[in-house]
Amino acid sequence: MSTFESHAPHVNVTTELNGVPIGPQTASDWLYVYPKGIHDLILYTKEKYNDPIIYITENGVDEFNDPEVSLQEALNDTNRIDYYHRHLCYLQAAIKNGAKVKGYFAWSLLDNFEWDYGYTVRFGINYVDYDDNLKRYSKLSTYWFKRFLKKQEKRTKEIQIFVDDE
Repeated sequence: MSTFESHAPHVNVTTELNGVPIGPQTASDWLYVYPKGIHDLILYTKEKYNDPIIYITENGVDEFNDPEVSLQEALNDTNRIDYYHRHLCYLQAAIKNGAKVKGYFAWSLLDNFEWDYGYTVRFGINYVDYDDNLKRYSKLSTYWFKRFLKKQEKRTKEIQIFVDDE
């Protein structure tokens, strides 16, 4: 008889609160947009695990790889920009609350093969043309990241306004 049965400690993962989705669903059925979650998780980790140094190794959002969408439309990834902006604002708020976040890596630099979905979704801030020798094109989010990383003073004010509004 196994001693690791249903009464063993485990975590129930859900994307709903009281039967309501926590945010909009993305192209992947397991991924929902919930920017405040990064803030809450970082502060929970800070308190629960003795204030560790934290590196966020993957954070991003996907879109469907729709062959009917033109290249120009695919490069105009405003939903991804909104996703990163909101998540980074909440991450900055967690840092201001004392979290030791030392690194953040956007997922992903390039569109790529996803284990569960293959080439049917795109996570990259750079578009990869799978039909043209993997030619790469910068999406609007690439340029947004450049500007975002250069505007420290203005960004700090935006972050406080954004977090206070939610």
